[in-house]
Amino acid sequence: MTEAARLNLNDGWTATCEEAEIAVPLAVPGDIHSALLAAGKIEDPYWRDNETRTDWVHRSVWTARRSFDLEHLQDGYFTLRFDSVDCLAEVFVNGRRAGRCESQFLRYDFDVTTLLNEGGNVIEVVFHSNSLEAEKRARQSEFPMPYTANSRIGHLNFLRKAQCHGGWDWGIALCPLGFYGDITLVRTGHLRLDDVAIRQRHTEGAVELDVTLHAFAFAPAVEEAAVAIDGHEERATLRAYPGENRVRVTVKMDHPRLWWPAGQGEQAFYDLAVSLGGQKREFRIGLRDVELLTDADAIGNRFAFRVNGREIFMKGANWIPGDALPERASKEQVRDLLVSAVEANMNMIRIWGGGQYEADWFYELCDELGLMIWHDFMFACNLYPAHERPFLELVRKEARQQLRRLSRFAAMALWCGDNELVGALTWYRESLENRDRYLAIYDRLNHVLEEAVEDEDLGLPFRPSSPSVGRLDFGDGWHVDTSGDMHFWDVWHSAKDFEHYRSVRPRFCSEFGFQSFPSMRVIESFTEALDRNVSSAVMDVHQRNEGGNSRIVETIARYFRFPDSFEDMVYLSQLSQGLAMKTAIEFWRSNRPRTMGTLFWQLNDTWPVASWSSLEYGGG
Repeated sequence: MTEAARLNLNDGWTATCEEAEIAVPLAVPGDIHSALLAAGKIEDPYWRDNETRTDWVHRSVWTARRSFDLEHLQDGYFTLRFDSVDCLAEVFVNGRRAGRCESQFLRYDFDVTTLLNEGGNVIEVVFHSNSLEAEKRARQSEFPMPYTANSRIGHLNFLRKAQCHGGWDWGIALCPLGFYGDITLVRTGHLRLDDVAIRQRHTEGAVELDVTLHAFAFAPAVEEAAVAIDGHEERATLRAYPGENRVRVTVKMDHPRLWWPAGQGEQAFYDLAVSLGGQKREFRIGLRDVELLTDADAIGNRFAFRVNGREIFMKGANWIPGDALPERASKEQVRDLLVSAVEANMNMIRIWGGGQYEADWFYELCDELGLMIWHDFMFACNLYPAHERPFLELVRKEARQQLRRLSRFAAMALWCGDNELVGALTWYRESLENRDRYLAIYDRLNHVLEEAVEDEDLGLPFRPSSPSVGRLDFGDGWHVDTSGDMHFWDVWHSAKDFEHYRSVRPRFCSEFGFQSFPSMRVIESFTEALDRNVSSAVMDVHQRNEGGNSRIVETIARYFRFPDSFEDMVYLSQLSQGLAMKTAIEFWRSNRPRTMGTLFWQLNDTWPVASWSSLEYGGG
């Protein structure tokens, strides 16, 4: 390894569980469940009612190991970097503790300079049970923190982990664990470049890029930072002291080619090169200006996106993780889903707060396709322990790291604090009996996110929650169609006629949906012939919304002659779903400019299931 070099450590990992006497190869990125499945140690959890047979996996302790050789340790500092670890793990290098991981949503950088050997080295990562630790933290909490009834595996609101890993009203509950990003050994001098944050400031005919380089200093250092784009280069000097440091370099470009959302113009890109202390980063960035218009009007307050000075009606859907088994959510599989969205004339997706921040390549795909992103922070439908300082500290680090990482992507349009947390205050007995306490706890969480957005100052709009009437408004945003964004679920959850969509005229509808069964091709992939009945036990396992199958059947009877066969039932359920979405979207689009966006629930599925998705599991 040379100065400022990286050694990729993704290959050669083995996962062992001493209790189960199992050892299997572990892919990186990858998860333990997928490794066991590939080795024939578990049956497919998606098949019939197999789900609960894998519960022992998330309740066990697993150790991931790999060895590697290293030479020339005399010079430089060595950092062991994990892009994403899910989620509670202790890291050992040559038998000595390097650190602990507490969050799926944080990159972890461990200084291992003094732990390495010349020659052979061994890394061990001990994964503790996410689910058992969540139960323990819930018992120890000063106040009860209820979680959504959708979650079969409970209390994940105490962990910084994808909340839908415990199950949802469309999702299997596997509670996976593993490595979801690269593992690298980074060698640097006194200074380590950690994050590059980019803010675009657009004026008439020009753009200024404020590029902030965040670096960690092992010792005092003086280094030059450089930023180059399209023939323009600027420099600045960083005088660093031990700990975290930052330096900003500003580059101005006249008459830039602009990046536009799909259907509005080309997706133009520039190559941006950044360097600091012998460490280089290269990015492909699009230049665009994004505003969220919320000014008052005769109706209430607007909710409209303006891109490059043009107001654009946002057409799209909500995104959940690509697969319940993280290893299966490959770049090729995800690209197929996103291309399908653009081919259906979408220009925005909402990354929902019960899922995860995606890998860099996901956002690169959205940039390439012109698919703008409404991005929730990762909180959904639960109460969260923001009364506990360690939890809030994790959230602070997560928010700032993700804001910096994703600032370079042109597709990013909005940061939103959470999904439905204000509504959740009315869902649980504890918060209904003491709203003041739980509202104060929520405000602590929400303020940390707002503060991070303001302090990082990266130029994107922030909304406190979805649905929300506006900042510091903790009222019922669910049924207000005069201001803010709206989640409109009356048609599905109250089994009302499709025509009921025409009873509201939202400023922006960020969630609404109607269920269908997946196709027979998908149903045949998880059933035996005897299961293919609407009321069978296996079909119930693959329907996570209580009463969902009967609601689908009731709707078919309302709009069609009752089908003679299960196959016809499946087909008509999909026609019903299409008619529901057609009714809502056409009416709300006809209300432009009062309504300026429709993002239906949901684009994709994480496993084969009856749900609100327009693209079933497998992408059909």
